[in-house]
Amino acid sequence: MRKTILTLSAIVAFMFVNAQKVEFKEYDLKNGMHVILHQDKSAPVVVTSVMYHVGAKDEQPDRTGMAHFFEHLLFEGTKNIKKGDWFKIVSANGGTNNANTTDDRTYYYEVFPSNNLELGLWMESERLLHPVIKQEGVDTQNEVVKEEKRMRYDNSPYGQFLMNVKKHIFKKHPYKGTTIGKMKHLDDATLEEFQAFNKKFYTPNNATLVIAGDFEIKQAKKWIKEYFGRIPRGEEVARSFPKEDPITEQINEKAYDPNIQIPAIIQAYRTPSMKTRDSRVLDMISSYLSSGKSSVLYKKMVDTKKVALQAGAINLSQEDYGTYIIYALPLGKVSLENLTKEIDEEIVKLQTELISEKDYQKLQNKFENNFVSSNSSVEGIASSLASYNVMYGDTNLINTEIDIYRSITREDIREVAKKYLNPNQRLILEYLPEKKK
Repeated sequence: MRKTILTLSAIVAFMFVNAQKVEFKEYDLKNGMHVILHQDKSAPVVVTSVMYHVGAKDEQPDRTGMAHFFEHLLFEGTKNIKKGDWFKIVSANGGTNNANTTDDRTYYYEVFPSNNLELGLWMESERLLHPVIKQEGVDTQNEVVKEEKRMRYDNSPYGQFLMNVKKHIFKKHPYKGTTIGKMKHLDDATLEEFQAFNKKFYTPNNATLVIAGDFEIKQAKKWIKEYFGRIPRGEEVARSFPKEDPITEQINEKAYDPNIQIPAIIQAYRTPSMKTRDSRVLDMISSYLSSGKSSVLYKKMVDTKKVALQAGAINLSQEDYGTYIIYALPLGKVSLENLTKEIDEEIVKLQTELISEKDYQKLQNKFENNFVSSNSSVEGIASSLASYNVMYGDTNLINTEIDIYRSITREDIREVAKKYLNPNQRLILEYLPEKKK
């Protein structure tokens, strides 16, 4: 009877997820800008967003932080939007807006009542066509970024652990740096260098425009052509990043953080691109190991054996490579070596045994639920449409990526763990409190 109920539940979930197909239209403007339109009249809101294929990995080695800096700088104002007026215009018209930057892309968006779609399109076209990049704005945002770095990295507990992981996992590829970059590089950059960065990467042919929500497609296309169609095409961006040599021996390192009292042990592995099937399998492994209080690491290390305050696994998947991270914070006087031993036991089980059918079904249900949740709002759909197009080159993954997760078997989980999560392929980082002088 229990098996019948589970099967019925799976069928219902499958039918529900398939009913959530996201309809969209996409096309290119003559200047190379890619356009994606998703109409949803269930609520009177509309999202206007633009994703640029530029991130921290596109920076010069001595000018890190540029991509993230532009996330701030391009809110300074434009030829037709006075300095300081951007956020005032958005809020005065009932909207919200934000932006974010990764190593691979930069994303800007506005959420307006549906009668303000034209305003959103005009503002994003202004950002692209008429940005004002002057020394005054550079100086203002330089201080803003420095304060952000102090708050999120320099003075935040464990705020520098990813920086320390990446610099040891990557030796050649620009992923070895951080998105926020080095402040000295921004201080040393000239105004001409900022302007050159904008000219190179902020072009229509390096951008994807997404409109999602309550709007009329015919009218939207007319406005898109009016506001974006006249923007000149830029030079094509040529990318050629160095390849990393395989890690063949365990890397042992230490890092010190003045903002912590409890140390951490971190295991990190270099893994394949987010575009690969193996990367999706690693997503499932992360969920199995550390998603929720019923996950393997939490139950064993935190709940049962009480050797850790916290334990988790993260699959940081990116366009060119991924970084798979497992971490734990000891409870009391438990040694970091002991935590490593406990984690390794679970990895070996993954590599030599199949996870239970019950745990496998829980994983499938969780990823089905994640899929539905990611498409439950127009903001989420707009972001997903842009990401799938820019990062993967396949917009329809918004509907079909779940099929990849559904196709992953217990045997796949075992084989991917054997392929990537081995002691001779990893970094062991002891993340330690720094004693005050």
